Amino acid sequence: MARIRKGVTKPAPQFLEGDPSTGYLPGRKWPVVRYGLISLLASAILVFAIEWIVRGDFYGTVGFFLQPFKPGWTTIIVFALVLVGLDAVLGRSHQSLMIVAPLTLVLAFVGHQKSHYLGDPLYPTDFLYSRQIMSLMPLLVRERPMTALAIAIGIVGGLSLLVYGWRQWRRRVPILSRKGRLARLTLTVPLLAFFVSIMDYATFSWTRDRLQIIPIMWDQKENYASNGFALAFALNVPMAHVSAPAGYSDKAIAAIDRPGVTASVPAEKPDIIIVMSESFWDPTKLPGVTITPDPIPNVRALRSGYMFSPEFGGMTANIEFEALTGFSNAFLPAGSIPYQQYVRSPTPSLATFLKSEGYRARAIHPGTNWFWNRGAVYADFGFNDFRSEETLPPMQKRGPLASDAAMTDEIIREADASEDPVFFFAVSLQNHGPYEPYRYYNPTHKVQAPISTWARESLLSYTEGSADADRGLERLIEWARKRERPTVIAFFGDHLPPLGPVYVETGFMKDNVAPRKEPADQMLEHHQTPLIIWSNRTGPAEDMGAVSPAFLPYHILTTAGITHPYYTGFLGALRERYRVVDRNLLLTPAGEATPDWARQKKIDPAINDFRLLQYDMMFGKRRAAPDFFPETVDKAVAHTS
Repeated sequence: MARIRKGVTKPAPQFLEGDPSTGYLPGRKWPVVRYGLISLLASAILVFAIEWIVRGDFYGTVGFFLQPFKPGWTTIIVFALVLVGLDAVLGRSHQSLMIVAPLTLVLAFVGHQKSHYLGDPLYPTDFLYSRQIMSLMPLLVRERPMTALAIAIGIVGGLSLLVYGWRQWRRRVPILSRKGRLARLTLTVPLLAFFVSIMDYATFSWTRDRLQIIPIMWDQKENYASNGFALAFALNVPMAHVSAPAGYSDKAIAAIDRPGVTASVPAEKPDIIIVMSESFWDPTKLPGVTITPDPIPNVRALRSGYMFSPEFGGMTANIEFEALTGFSNAFLPAGSIPYQQYVRSPTPSLATFLKSEGYRARAIHPGTNWFWNRGAVYADFGFNDFRSEETLPPMQKRGPLASDAAMTDEIIREADASEDPVFFFAVSLQNHGPYEPYRYYNPTHKVQAPISTWARESLLSYTEGSADADRGLERLIEWARKRERPTVIAFFGDHLPPLGPVYVETGFMKDNVAPRKEPADQMLEHHQTPLIIWSNRTGPAEDMGAVSPAFLPYHILTTAGITHPYYTGFLGALRERYRVVDRNLLLTPAGEATPDWARQKKIDPAINDFRLLQYDMMFGKRRAAPDFFPETVDKAVAHTS
């Protein structure tokens, strides 16, 4: 027998005799069961390690897994399926661990560091914005140099160990047979595909609900704490990439018509106050419902039109995004939340422009500053400051939340105290859902409707909150009427309230929430909230119809006598063609509807220009900035007229 020369690599073994389908040694019982149990155990250890690293709390991690209905157990099964499927691709049992474990553990470590230094969890979109990752390094090196050195050594050592282990594994572990690989793929691919299909948080999934995977997209910290790092990260993946629109180029941006409008403000700059009233709507629109007295008489008397909300029952931040920037959610991935995924750097907004004109730009919300990531977003929008629960004086409550009356008092107090013109963007809190029965001990209205007691009392709770919002508007108008300084007030609801069974029992809708797609007349009914734009010089704007929140900057600035290349120029020209731009609907001023416009081969050039401009300013090269957003590149103050 010829000797094997020293230094010559032994050939990698092929199929094992007696058990070619699994790759396990012959003579051992239950190889398939053993393989499955080992994969499941490896998955459990890995998922536990990931959560421990991210949370930095061993006992907290144990507590997460001790609750049987928490998503941690679902994560373990999903990881096991990934390991088994990847084994089939790589061709050797358990070799997938050498890819999955290092990758996920590194992500967990980066996530922990980001949370420690920046306060936010790790999002897939962070990898599109390198500053979110690189900003950690100077902090880490400066504050913990030994940790930084250990990381560098760990990276080098880990990569070396991984390469060595990979080579050894492929040398010593036999490859799987075609039958074994096909069996693994047959098991894992359909199950993983099904799991991916239920992870669209923008739509309800019965299976996801039973698995206790509850997307908490308005509070990402709680989202990661409740669902675990892996699932929360996965829930954010669909929003990680925004592709450039077809034809996007410097030439395409240069070809967009410049409206010939410059930035100008009146010699006497008017104060501008925008109140986005939480879930404000007209509950008398419910069929068969009688409410006495009228809960919203002031809004009814002053109404300019309607705000067409791109959302239903929630996702307040998406309405804010449109109203402050003049951009549209229609051009972003379905289900995305720009406040969470895309606003990572200075972004042009009404605050940016008005601050450049000498305004004091302030945001007010009597809730916490981390909700919807508002603190960071408002800073990127150019607000001078953001007054939230943490920095506002103690505010009187009405029911369980800060009252609209208290917020109105704060707006008036701050406006009266400011010598500079002010731009206020206020988001109320009092009428936030859920609307539990008997929320207020002293209701001032009566609700009559052929519905269950619970639904009727829930509707009464909502009605009381709406009436308080209406009274807040009345007080704001009365105050502004007495002012010498020009004052413009905009007031609107962000979306219809999440009344759930009330809609079904009254026959307003078939389900608790409105579908994403429905005929235009039903979309208007289910998505429009009252809108008031009023000036103490000219009174209310009239006959606006239903308009997307992206057009609110145009109407507000026009009422204030202010012009701007984008907000009144470009949006003004677009408003002559469309008053609603939604991902599922275009609506002309005459009421002509174009449903599913994005799926058509030919798109109106005006809409395409809108999309190109938005992409350029949010994700592209910002070639349009000098012509459409000069305040972002030139600090010179515009002329007054």
